[in-house]
Amino acid sequence: MSLLVGGIVDALGGTLHGDPGRVIERLAPLEAAQETELSFLADPRLAGALRTTRAGCLVVGPAMAGAARARGDCIVTGDPHLYFARLSRLWAQAHALLPPPGVHPSAVVEEGAIIAPDASIGALCFIGQQARVGEGTVLMPRVTVGARCVIGARCVIQSGAVIGGDGFGFAPHEGAWIKIEQLGAVRIGDDVEIGANTCIDRGALGDTVIEDGVKLDNLIQIGHNCHIGRNTAMAGCVGVAGSARIGAHCTVGGAGMILGHLSIADHVHISAASVVSRSIAQPGHYTGFFPIDDNAAWEKNAATLKRVHALRERLRRAEARLAQLDAPENGQNAPQNQPQQPTID
Repeated sequence: MSLLVGGIVDALGGTLHGDPGRVIERLAPLEAAQETELSFLADPRLAGALRTTRAGCLVVGPAMAGAARARGDCIVTGDPHLYFARLSRLWAQAHALLPPPGVHPSAVVEEGAIIAPDASIGALCFIGQQARVGEGTVLMPRVTVGARCVIGARCVIQSGAVIGGDGFGFAPHEGAWIKIEQLGAVRIGDDVEIGANTCIDRGALGDTVIEDGVKLDNLIQIGHNCHIGRNTAMAGCVGVAGSARIGAHCTVGGAGMILGHLSIADHVHISAASVVSRSIAQPGHYTGFFPIDDNAAWEKNAATLKRVHALRERLRRAEARLAQLDAPENGQNAPQNQPQQPTID
């Protein structure tokens, strides 16, 4: 099914320069787009691609409107990347990429679970007793939702995700581990998206909480009793240990690690592969990892780094000895009759 450029502008806004009757058969990346396809250009550094792309229509910002108009049809909008995100949703709705409401015959829904009439439960999903899935939510094939877990409205849970598995709780006893039963659940808000094979553990006593608008990529581990604030986003392979509390509007780059029982303020951004080992009270961008290097050089630097603490103590002792040598002894060697130096308050 194709869309007309004019219909896209009617639905999403923007200023069209060109033919409203142009037929768009596909959304495509800039370098591969053809005459019946639409693409977008958000980064001014890629402006040179305007000379080579064959896209039939482009979505661009005001700064590139002139160049885009010179080459052909375009839609000018204040935020091309956001416009393209909304266009992708419009395209998906028009082409019915999401499954229709209902429960697949191979899915297992235990008695007592509550499923909204317009939720979609895919093949081989499992919904535990007393679980609740909100309206407009889509569970892709092989999703597991444990007992008493709650998923809000308009969520998308990708294949293989496990919501409400047991948290990792054990007490040591005489060289063995005694399991702590995980008696809480998982509460997920509205408009949350959870990637494939991501696991969110149920709480030990209270619930693990994922607030509205959170976006989690594939292969993420959220430990028991964590609380993730609204509109926070995490890239693939992030690990969050138990009882960590992460604020709203945060981001965590791929393979970032957050240790347990820490608190992260709102609007904190963690670089990829960083390990957060202390609480963060102020918004900002934080990075913590040892840069990649040639292996031989890395080993030398790592060995030096291990000696930094001892070197620091030696430096402190040396500074203390120098301070003693420089200090006047019992008033002797003190300068006599020196003029008073003015002070500045």
